[in-house]
Amino acid sequence: MQNKAQDTVFVDRYTNGILGPKVEMLGPVKDGGYIVANTAPGCWGPMLTPGLRGGHEVTMPVIVEGAEVGDAIAIRILGVDVTSTVTASGNDAAIEGRFNGDPFVAGKCASCGALNPETKLVGIGAGAVRCVKCGAEASPFKFNNGYTIAFNEGRSVGVTLSKAGAEKAAHNAANCMRIPAHSIQHPVVALAPHDMPGMIARLCPFLGQIGTTPSADFPDSHNAGDFGQFLIGAPHEYAKDAAGLEHRTDGHMDVNMVRRGAILICPVKVPGGGVYVGDAHAMQGDGEIAGHTCDVAALATLRVHVIKKLAIDGPILLPLAEDLPMLARPFSECEYAAAEALAKEWGSPALEKTAPVSFVGTGATLNDAIANGLGRAAKVLQTSVEEIKNRCTINGAIRIGRAPGVVTVTFLAPVEKLKKLGIYAFVKEQYPCIAE
Repeated sequence: MQNKAQDTVFVDRYTNGILGPKVEMLGPVKDGGYIVANTAPGCWGPMLTPGLRGGHEVTMPVIVEGAEVGDAIAIRILGVDVTSTVTASGNDAAIEGRFNGDPFVAGKCASCGALNPETKLVGIGAGAVRCVKCGAEASPFKFNNGYTIAFNEGRSVGVTLSKAGAEKAAHNAANCMRIPAHSIQHPVVALAPHDMPGMIARLCPFLGQIGTTPSADFPDSHNAGDFGQFLIGAPHEYAKDAAGLEHRTDGHMDVNMVRRGAILICPVKVPGGGVYVGDAHAMQGDGEIAGHTCDVAALATLRVHVIKKLAIDGPILLPLAEDLPMLARPFSECEYAAAEALAKEWGSPALEKTAPVSFVGTGATLNDAIANGLGRAAKVLQTSVEEIKNRCTINGAIRIGRAPGVVTVTFLAPVEKLKKLGIYAFVKEQYPCIAE
């Protein structure tokens, strides 16, 4: 028997790196209710912890009352508050012999052969992750070029540390990163990387992982069309064929516009939806071109709403107005008046009313991701891919979320079609200046 739906569900427990229909879920939360999650850092910490099987450590999913397969869930991101005071990151290299086909999923001790071995930290530095069984170094990854970065109290800027500063933080790594109590990852700060001291960076936190539960088991970091390619023909239990990737929900986006104030509309592919979150980042330039950015613990505050009978394959994003490409921003009253005068001069029909919308596309390459995003937009709006290409070219843009294969396809869409989809109320809320 399902528990009574709650106004607010607090989450401080995490999966072992796997998402899917058999994973335990919390809640339910009411339609219109809130999820408050203490998220664990993603990427590097879980990557150093071969006992985690997904490359990340995301929250246990939450059931949303009334969400059925074929619906969608709108997630208002009300807050992403960084709690870490120090983190570390950098470009990675997998270490041969310490994994079975995929270092994110199938870690292996090169010495004793244990799969997904239990590990512990012994001291600090690059060799600190050790197999509990035999004592050998066991991290599947190392830094090619890495840094440790500390944040100010207001979480507005960060500064990369020298060797001395990085090692000081490393001796108190879990506390500096504010690793949550139920997290099992090793704090990456313990490795004390320090290749770029004295660099300043601005903070602009966002959620790298947010979405709904896929309809087949996926390692959490592979719930996307690019990372999911590693599963095709993989030599471990989560292997899939190309068709199996269609079960994904693209919750692992690393799109830096998915931040406080944005609205994300996600597909429901399992009963209850199963909203989960994690992999908060302190900042990230478009493309996450280093492969990683500054993973942090954060408090994520979300509000969820069920949209009935909106069958979508992947996320639809309503970014903050300031994050929209210039061509996709709503027209001002002056612009609209000028357009009306021009249309009258040329005897054109009534002007189309439009509003911004952004479709997330993912695939093996950026070209594949673009094709996926264009196709999703055309399918949902019931038009041709060629029309979406034209709209995106003169009324929008393609932006890279993550290389090698996550993009956002953003453009001004017809208001009437957005109303038919049942999402216009969210669009109008996000962009109140839309002409009607």
